[in-house]
Amino acid sequence: MILYIAEKPSLGRAIASALPKPHKKEEGFIRVGNGDCVSWCIGHLLEQAEPDAYGPQYKQWKMETLPIVPDQWALQAKSKTRKQLTVLRKLVKEADNLVHAGDPDREGQLLVDEVINFLKTPKTKQANTQRLLINDLNTSAIKKALSKLRSNKEFIPLSTSALARSRADWLYGINMTRAYTLQGRKAGFNSVLSVGRVQTPILGLVVKRDDEIENFVSKPFYDVLAHLETETKETFTAKWQPSNACQPYMDEENRVLSKALAENVVHRITNQPATVTQFQSKEKQQSQPLPYNLSSLQIDASKRFNMSAQQTLDTCQSLYEKHNLITYPRSDNRYLPNEHFSESKGVLDCIKSNDSSMSDAVNNANTSIKTKAWNSSKVDAHHAIIPTEKKVPEGKLSQAEQNIYRLVSRQYLTQFYPVYKYAESTAEIDIQNGKFIAKAKQDRDLGWKVLFPTKKITADDQTPFNLPDLKKGQNLHCARGQLIEKNTQPPQYFSDASLLSAMTGIARYVTDPEIRKILRETDGLGTEATRSGIIELLFRRKFLVRQGKQIRATDTGKNLIHALPETAVTPDMTAKWEATLNAISQKEASYHTFMDPLHVQLNELINQAKTTSMAPMTPLKTSPFKSKSKKSTRKKTYSKTTSQRKKNS
Repeated sequence: MILYIAEKPSLGRAIASALPKPHKKEEGFIRVGNGDCVSWCIGHLLEQAEPDAYGPQYKQWKMETLPIVPDQWALQAKSKTRKQLTVLRKLVKEADNLVHAGDPDREGQLLVDEVINFLKTPKTKQANTQRLLINDLNTSAIKKALSKLRSNKEFIPLSTSALARSRADWLYGINMTRAYTLQGRKAGFNSVLSVGRVQTPILGLVVKRDDEIENFVSKPFYDVLAHLETETKETFTAKWQPSNACQPYMDEENRVLSKALAENVVHRITNQPATVTQFQSKEKQQSQPLPYNLSSLQIDASKRFNMSAQQTLDTCQSLYEKHNLITYPRSDNRYLPNEHFSESKGVLDCIKSNDSSMSDAVNNANTSIKTKAWNSSKVDAHHAIIPTEKKVPEGKLSQAEQNIYRLVSRQYLTQFYPVYKYAESTAEIDIQNGKFIAKAKQDRDLGWKVLFPTKKITADDQTPFNLPDLKKGQNLHCARGQLIEKNTQPPQYFSDASLLSAMTGIARYVTDPEIRKILRETDGLGTEATRSGIIELLFRRKFLVRQGKQIRATDTGKNLIHALPETAVTPDMTAKWEATLNAISQKEASYHTFMDPLHVQLNELINQAKTTSMAPMTPLKTSPFKSKSKKSTRKKTYSKTTSQRKKNS
């Protein structure tokens, strides 16, 4: 008997649909026509043991017991899903062969592997376990995946990487949370101050931004425009480019702060001759955007529909599990296997059926176009999020589901439209020995951009659509100079979209070039599967609050960040961790090369915490540290913290 172990019941049912009938549904599994069985986990069936499992001295939170570092790691069954673990124990024992069908990512790999190991599965059976990788829950796609089983041994490095991450997050989160909660208690705070490897740098980003806005002092600065004419009375404007001699009057962003200097330039160029010193006009093109991964989809959904990252993920999960309309949503990949190209006509037909507003876009698509998105060499366990070959009756989707489906469909459709072509012109003008630049951009062929709303040109836009056909050495006349007075603006508060963008592009927030390089290669803070959960976790812990579309730090969040060492509130440490974890998954590093230095660093961080004094903090109305019932609350909060940290930090 072959036992297929899925990550969750919905995936298990989908796998069963592709296996021989008749099916017999039993408690916690499905027996299929040929005698094989499909069962499932319900997310994580196991969790890291609580600290007091390693010794009674850890039951109470005391600074002198830190850091807590287990000699032998222990997992424990989650109470709510213990029954399903019992089902799997019996089935694993009966099975001749196992098929691992966890989600196609690092967490999904570990989730099923740890159950197989926990149940003391014989080594021979473990060695023969196969891996089923599913990105599409439609029966035809699952049948295709079933024909391409791989040895689960290929994914041992991925599982090891996930295990190292899980244990390291436990070590860091448990110890730092206890240390700063105890220090917070001295400052009058009566609740848990949670610290996590990923959540805390994200909070640090928001706190730093809030501090910048609060301390911002606006300054005036000045631009100069030259209004120019050709001999044939064609007009355009060019912008002054201050020379090095103006540096004493400029800020670090090369903005002119001296009004007198700018006024002098206006007077010097008004009613004066001008000469074209350089002119270039190039034909350019912009390739089709890649299909979505989860973060890029969440960012667009936030901008377009004001949906939070978690709302987008929940909607994606519904489209994937309930309706089977999109492929695996927790993907960090934006490429597609070459073999999927042959299915594109069927996918487009389903888009047209599921969303009548996309009919014209589908009809005008050219399925002979094959973009760079189709690249099997850039696809492993999972690929980009795209629509599937599944149709649903009209009106079956909620508004949120329809919105997300339309975004995913439109992004997929761009692969079957031509490149966007445009002309870009740049002119360099000399006026009284001053340098002025004029730029223009003209559409040639909108290509894939016909699928997207056109940006409206406002009165503030200084760049015209066209420049005259200028030539180097051509004489012009500057009719007048114009002084433009502006004021420096503070950075904007984070929103869901900009915070997600910051997490995926975190490299731009660090100054160390080596760290910046690592962060670019590891795609930022957190993973596609965890980012939305981490953001929501910070809200639940009252570290962040929403004000309209703005995300701001609370006083509690600010006090925590201001008390923590720089190491804990910047992405640098996470970057180094992710680089090593990625190396483990690529067989370029070992578990111990990652964990051993962490033990040393942890001792240093705890010693630093012991000498830290926190600013006075406002107590919560109810304290989890008082009375027996409150202790129960603390344990519940702490357990949830640990469980979430495993997945989200």
